[in-house]
Amino acid sequence: MHKEGVAEFPYYVGINSLSELATKDDKVVVLNILGKESSGVTPISHEYSGGNVVFGTGPGKSGKSLPTKNGKIPVYNSIKEGMAAGHEFNTAVVYLPPSGVKDGVAEAVRDNPKLKKVIVLTEKVSVKDSRVMRAICQTNGVDLFGGNCLGVADSWNHVRLGGALGGNSPEESLIKGSVAIFSNSGNFTTTIAVYLATAGWGTTTSVSSGKDVYIHYGPQEFIYALNNDDRSQAAIVYCEPGGYYEKDLKSDKPIIACVVGRWKAKLTKSCGHAGSLAGSGDDAMAKEEWFKDYFGVKDIYTPENPVCSKKGALVTNIAHIPEALTKVMEANGKKPDFEPKGDLSLKCWFGNNNGVKLPKELDVQQVKAIEPYSEQIDALKQQVGAQISRETLKDASGASKMDPKTQVSQIHNVSILDASNKTFEENLVFALTHNYPSASGTAMANAVLNAYVNQHGQATLVAATASREAGNSPNTVQAAAVSIVGKNKAQKAMKAAEALLDIFKLTDMDNPEEKFDYKALVKGAASHKDALLDADAGAEAVLKQVQSKGQSVFIDFLVDFAKEHNGNVSKDAVVAAVWASLAWPSLRTKKISKHTLVRLPWYSMIYSTMVGVAAPDNQHSADSFCGIKNDDLLGNSFTRTAFQALMGRDASEGELFEFQVLLGLIITNGPGTISAQGSKGAVSADGPEQPDRVQINKSFIGFLTHTGFAHGGNGYEAAAFLIEQFKDSSLTDPADSKHGVDLEKLATDYAKWYGSYKKEQKGLGRLDYAKIPCVNHPVFKGKDVNVDPREEYVSKLFKDKGLYNVFLDFYHHLVEGLFKTKVTKNVYCVNVDAVIAVILLKMVWSDYKKGSIKEEDIEWASFMAFLFGRMIGCAAEIDDHTNRGKNMDTRTPASKVAYVG
Repeated sequence: MHKEGVAEFPYYVGINSLSELATKDDKVVVLNILGKESSGVTPISHEYSGGNVVFGTGPGKSGKSLPTKNGKIPVYNSIKEGMAAGHEFNTAVVYLPPSGVKDGVAEAVRDNPKLKKVIVLTEKVSVKDSRVMRAICQTNGVDLFGGNCLGVADSWNHVRLGGALGGNSPEESLIKGSVAIFSNSGNFTTTIAVYLATAGWGTTTSVSSGKDVYIHYGPQEFIYALNNDDRSQAAIVYCEPGGYYEKDLKSDKPIIACVVGRWKAKLTKSCGHAGSLAGSGDDAMAKEEWFKDYFGVKDIYTPENPVCSKKGALVTNIAHIPEALTKVMEANGKKPDFEPKGDLSLKCWFGNNNGVKLPKELDVQQVKAIEPYSEQIDALKQQVGAQISRETLKDASGASKMDPKTQVSQIHNVSILDASNKTFEENLVFALTHNYPSASGTAMANAVLNAYVNQHGQATLVAATASREAGNSPNTVQAAAVSIVGKNKAQKAMKAAEALLDIFKLTDMDNPEEKFDYKALVKGAASHKDALLDADAGAEAVLKQVQSKGQSVFIDFLVDFAKEHNGNVSKDAVVAAVWASLAWPSLRTKKISKHTLVRLPWYSMIYSTMVGVAAPDNQHSADSFCGIKNDDLLGNSFTRTAFQALMGRDASEGELFEFQVLLGLIITNGPGTISAQGSKGAVSADGPEQPDRVQINKSFIGFLTHTGFAHGGNGYEAAAFLIEQFKDSSLTDPADSKHGVDLEKLATDYAKWYGSYKKEQKGLGRLDYAKIPCVNHPVFKGKDVNVDPREEYVSKLFKDKGLYNVFLDFYHHLVEGLFKTKVTKNVYCVNVDAVIAVILLKMVWSDYKKGSIKEEDIEWASFMAFLFGRMIGCAAEIDDHTNRGKNMDTRTPASKVAYVG
């Protein structure tokens, strides 16, 4: 038999009114008080309630304590030990693991005859244990709350029992008023209280019932206590599917019922709360009908359809609760408790459209945060640029990746197929700023990149020439030159970039290509004169070229700064200003770090050097590069400059497009490639945790030394194969579709020969026979007709541009011929490497046929073109690893390596 409680229930209920749920007279013991959750929540409850926790328990923890602002809470091994020390309590709060909850409740009831309330916060207590706990509490006259709840709180009494209702600052949301809350969700109990305040309603008592299978203090008990509470004039009941607790509810006071979880109707396993899995007739829609019948309404309340009665309203969106409550209370002649506090409109303390222009209705504006958060946000604004957490980047990258299914690589989430539609200079900028430049930004980039291409009189050209004459490969020649582009070479330009960053970092300028009032900054930046002003050669020409190409706040600032301080803008400052213009939007949107922005001029000079030394020394003179006057070169596209350095001649527009596609396709194959590993390893060895110590040029050398005849130079194999096929043909112009060569016969004849050769080699037991370069692929195979989607994309791109390539056409005839002659069982794909080979060969074929270049020159050009394209991807890897990586993180642990005897 249960002890006597209130007479209205056939089982024990000791709470007659909500005013009795959480009072100043309640004294609390917390079981497992030093646990992870309890040790964070209990001090706040204790402080908010004026010190209501008398002690806590934890086996083996006797003598310890939990510090709070109200003093230390002592900890004992058991309840019996705590009571023996003279402590008295009437409420037990249980934070024990599920398997220990039943025994903890039994201990509290057994050892304290004065116990009146037990609040179980633990989730997923077994049904069996819940039955036992309820029986124990019923028999001994104890009200049981939970499990899986956040306890109860009373705004009038300023008391919180149990969990984290009201969060870390309960006084902000538990505002004294006239509305009681009963909620299956602990977090939403607090959220509803906050929402109510926006309509001027405060709370009396808030009950987080939990939503395990058993709800020990349910809606019926709550409504009974509500009716007996003179403070509470209305109630919010938030319920989820599962259980019949809300069925046949009747109240003397208005209720706003919020029923959620329609989507759970078809679930066969619980999702979220253990008790929110509906059976037959207790899903969300069934509960909606229960409340609609009670309220006498036929629909759900929404702002557009405000259906309600004096008894209450049904909502399915918690945001509609405040308005629905106000409407119902108006019908009952009741006004809100106080003036509304805030509103439910979206208030963004932070905002970033990442450069995307949004429609007005979607472009939510930022608002100033409330204190103390506003002060904290202002402090955050002082942190300019991205703040990236460091991690081990061995075989990992934040710059590149490859899709294993499509084999399409990406750089900064842009596929190389899309990148191949961009110019060389656009991709060079994108690799470091994560944004493609505008047309005027591209033109400015061209000017500063071309400003350092001519290496006449430079040690870089001397080193490259000596390396070339020594018989070295293109990557070694490049490495010799790049080794000389050390930090001191770029120091002045980086100092200028640092000065511009210091001057503008706290302004609200987002886009330097738009008008911005910087006049006040000109006088205040006098300390930066040495970094920005200097009378050096070439500065005026570069400045004029940049000014003619578009708007840049940084360039305009430099000009006015020079006038104000009676000096001349230095060439280094112009370079810094252009790169600052290109990178500023990325810095403001925290895509790049300020460290990256400052070092961009160094990257720029390395870019220029690598393109410059690709041309032999006789193409560099005091006033021209590859026959182009220095001043004229500034207006060149860097793509054209690179073509001229490589080929020794100018390009047609069609060739220029094909060349940019060639370079775009080479950008990256992901962080696992040898070239990427080389650049990353070089950064790792310098120690990126001190980014100023990372030598950018040495990192490029790491990339260069990790290319070679098998990685980079192997592109020539396909070109050599094609030369062999076409050398005796009448082909003169590979771009002419009316070339007069019978491609089908040429392909079939070779296929027949190759079939015989392959059969012969296999008969001799030789499995290392020569393979045809650029046909077949380990991923794109096994179908009747196979296609490499990357090659297919580029072929269509060229077709749409009206660009024909006889060598690519031959490859397609070849895979058909291999199938028709039964050399292959299906039609192989032409893989993307063929595209790279055919583009290059098309460019040099005319000169090759004339005899002005030899096959070794084609091999050189093929290798050098690879270095140009891969330079883009490796620059991105270097910057990413510098900002994100850890010292020596690319090394292999000793336990993972093996000795081979």
